Amino acid sequence: MRFPLYTRRVVQQSGKGKIYTQYAMIVVGNGRGLVGLGEGKAQYQPHAAERAFAQAVRNMDWVERFEERTLWGEVSTKLGAVKVVMRPRPVGFGLMCAPGVHQVMKAAGVRDVSVKVWGSRNKMGVVKAVVRALQSGSAMVGMGDGVGGEARRMEAGAGLRGKAAVERERGRRILDARTW
Repeated sequence: MRFPLYTRRVVQQSGKGKIYTQYAMIVVGNGRGLVGLGEGKAQYQPHAAERAFAQAVRNMDWVERFEERTLWGEVSTKLGAVKVVMRPRPVGFGLMCAPGVHQVMKAAGVRDVSVKVWGSRNKMGVVKAVVRALQSGSAMVGMGDGVGGEARRMEAGAGLRGKAAVERERGRRILDARTW
């Protein structure tokens, strides 16, 4: 799946005048746990979209999902002035979040989650923070975003846990309780 999130015309002021460029932000995913975010700039919009798509494919990473539909636990992150808290929800709850975050969750295959944003509500900053928090789950426990933290579960201060970590903690296997 390919979702073009935002397109903008950006301007660089130089001594010769204003230089106009097109900017594109695209999220890609397979709807089953892989998601990536890309940004691209070029003189024309289609070229910027191509560059953003290529970067998004290169940035694809795995998202750990509980019962193939929601997150394993509450996850919070902060990026600049944007603070995001993502909470798992019961079956059939849906996606209660901003439109850009909704596209990211659809691309990742997450169907039941609520996302609360505090601080700045800059659309591009919110999307970047959500993707960083989702992808940090594939890092080692306690690594967060891979460089020392940021994306952490609120209760234990560790990265997003996967199924194997929960099974190891409980000492037993988790059975799939879905009825469909």
